[in-house]
Order: sequence, then C-alpha cells, then structure tokens
Amino acid sequence: MSRSLDPFFAIAIGLGAALTRINREEREKGRSTAETFDVFKKRMGIAWEGSGGKS
Repeated sequence: MSRSLDPFFAIAIGLGAALTRINREEREKGRSTAETFDVFKKRMGIAWEGSGGKS
C-alpha cells in the first residue's frame, strides 16, 4: 500500500513547499496572499491555454 501512495505523498509535499516559498517571496515584495493567489490563477490560465500562439 505504501508503495502506491508514496508518489502522491511526495507530490503533495513538493507542491506544499513550492507554494510556501512562493507565498513568502511574494510577501517580501509587498503582495498579500490574495494578490499572490490571483497571480497564480492567471499564470495557470496561461499554462492551460498554451503559449497563446494562434494558428
């Protein structure tokens, strides 16, 4: 059971660490957590839409 759950646990820990670091760095720049979350949503939207190049 633990072999199958280990990858999910590792991903969750990694994402948590990344989000914590991003939030800390954004606070140092003077942004609130809500502003950081808005920037994150915007970037994720760009990532899901692709590079933005239209063919």
